[in-house]
Amino acid sequence: MPEGHTLHRLAATLTEHFAGERVEVSSPQGRFAASAALLDGTVLETAEAWGKHLFVRFEGGRFVHVHLGLYGRLDVHRGPVPAPVGQVRMRLASAGTVTGTPSYADLRGATACELLTEDQRCAVVERLGPDPLRADADAVRAWERVRRSRAPIGTLLMDQAVIAGVGNVYRAEVLFRHRMHPLRPGNTLRRGQFDAIWHDLVALMHEGVATGRIDTVRDEHTPEAMGRDPRKDDHGGEVYVYRRHDRPCHVCGSRVRTEVLAARNLFWCPRCQPRFRSRAGVP
Repeated sequence: MPEGHTLHRLAATLTEHFAGERVEVSSPQGRFAASAALLDGTVLETAEAWGKHLFVRFEGGRFVHVHLGLYGRLDVHRGPVPAPVGQVRMRLASAGTVTGTPSYADLRGATACELLTEDQRCAVVERLGPDPLRADADAVRAWERVRRSRAPIGTLLMDQAVIAGVGNVYRAEVLFRHRMHPLRPGNTLRRGQFDAIWHDLVALMHEGVATGRIDTVRDEHTPEAMGRDPRKDDHGGEVYVYRRHDRPCHVCGSRVRTEVLAARNLFWCPRCQPRFRSRAGVP
């Protein structure tokens, strides 16, 4: 499933290609046809992301809400608009009157594609935690949820009501970078530990927006610095533990472990991320 940086990149791309344009909106597949007809010929004002949710704002206070889910794709192109290919749920097209170049965007396979009012959009956002990629993110809200929860920090980081936009890759990697076992209960974290994780997520995810890939290894652990082969994976990017089950840790050489937590694979290094043991009651 795409993580938050992907949605923020999409929002920026849509804004660049369509903001201010009077767009043609259609649903070649048919599932979004009624809503598309209401938007067709109106002005697309902007697009923004909140976590893994994309909101495309049209004039009149109407929003298309998109959640890509596991299999969704939103492809944006410049140039003449061809006939649609495959199951296109929603197509946006403009003549480029404002931007200077014709553009089109095709949405396929998304979990959600729905037309919302401003109040309905606010209701979706209110269910989400702060997004590390947004300037208005309130990290204290996330901390309050974490410090009161006995759930593992590996679960809490993936809970979109706690922090919006963090997926399996950022979860695994930020915990490794802070030497924290993913099963450590949230209410055992100190405020300074949480703040360090939050600020690291902000930096890592902004880098993901800039590059379009997730790179989490520090300079001393890059392929060039270590004399190792670059990672080959369809997710791209250099990582410490994600999808590296039973391979040697880049830092200590121990074998990376994995298990299922909340229906997702969890990756960690048993030496760099030792299991948490409470010292409560120890004199």
